[in-house]
Amino acid sequence: MSGAMDQAAETVGRATGADGYAPDGEVSLRGLATLAGVYAAGTGLFAWRMRASGRPLPERVPPLDLLLMGVATYRSSRLITKDKVTSFLRAPFTRRAGTIGGAEVMDEPRGHGLHKTVGELLACPFCVSMWIAGALTMGYATAPRATRLVTSCLGAVAVSDWLQYAWSLTQQKAEG
Repeated sequence: MSGAMDQAAETVGRATGADGYAPDGEVSLRGLATLAGVYAAGTGLFAWRMRASGRPLPERVPPLDLLLMGVATYRSSRLITKDKVTSFLRAPFTRRAGTIGGAEVMDEPRGHGLHKTVGELLACPFCVSMWIAGALTMGYATAPRATRLVTSCLGAVAVSDWLQYAWSLTQQKAEG
């Protein structure tokens, strides 16, 4: 069994041009596997703690709470991956590639291996949204009122963003 695990780890670590998965060597499967392992371990630890505590999980998430968590996940992912004010979180793993508009910037991952993989996560709103949704779901299971409050705040910011862009478009069209 140990031999199979060693072979699997070696395969994950050398997924470069040698085996054809990533001919340019830009994909760190070891880094991706590490992040997936951290996510799975965190989720598993949460499930174990919930079960050990005897606290029941919610039977279901009502549609309005689900919508609120979805909007909050969207806004949080943009805040973490694109907002100027959170650049300090991304800076150790990314470099500025330009601006998008509004208060958003475009960052590119830098480095190699796990360092670059973390940069890819922190520069991708689609990638980080799974982590945020997981955290909000765990919050909802343990502290639904507090989670609704946080998601309401993030939802209000998202609606405000959309209204700002709608206003800007309306203003541009009116000015010709």
